[in-house]
Amino acid sequence: MNVYDWDNTIYRGDSTFDFLRWLLVHRPASFKGLPRAAGCAFLYAVRAMKKLQFKQNVYHMFTYVDDMEQAVEEFTSSHMDHVKDWYRAAQRPDDLVISASPEFLISSFCRKAGIEHCMASVVDIRTGEYDGLNCHGKEKTRRFYEVYPQGHIESFYSDSLSDSPLAELADRAYLVKGDVLKDWPERAS
Repeated sequence: MNVYDWDNTIYRGDSTFDFLRWLLVHRPASFKGLPRAAGCAFLYAVRAMKKLQFKQNVYHMFTYVDDMEQAVEEFTSSHMDHVKDWYRAAQRPDDLVISASPEFLISSFCRKAGIEHCMASVVDIRTGEYDGLNCHGKEKTRRFYEVYPQGHIESFYSDSLSDSPLAELADRAYLVKGDVLKDWPERAS
């Protein structure tokens, strides 16, 4: 199987950030969450708040949106053009996407893109609270083996070296920068 990160890998940009901006425009009630998000952004920037806590506080804006499921579907439909052409050309039925973004967002994108297998951070669509750890770094590897105990990764693709734990499991790994695929740095000859 081939395994992919989502944001800045298959998707051009950061889908979570795009979704939060989209919510502010298309669901103005979400603005009520901005003061809390701004305060927490400051605390995170000065390292007084951990990343998971910061994200949960930003995602608290979901509590002000009455139709989050519909909002997710509208957003993902309107942003399918962010799926990169190189991925469309390489796509296979057994592809797996593993992302730190919220699962409800990634699963909607994957369903529309014809990607059957995905895993991401489990975030409550109504409260923004995490159920477990952020699906990032070594957590991606743990979750991969939890679902695929005998899993074998032929090729791995990501824009971030924080995904090195998964890259190390793959026969081949590629660092994605825009539309350019390069050998993973540790693997370059």
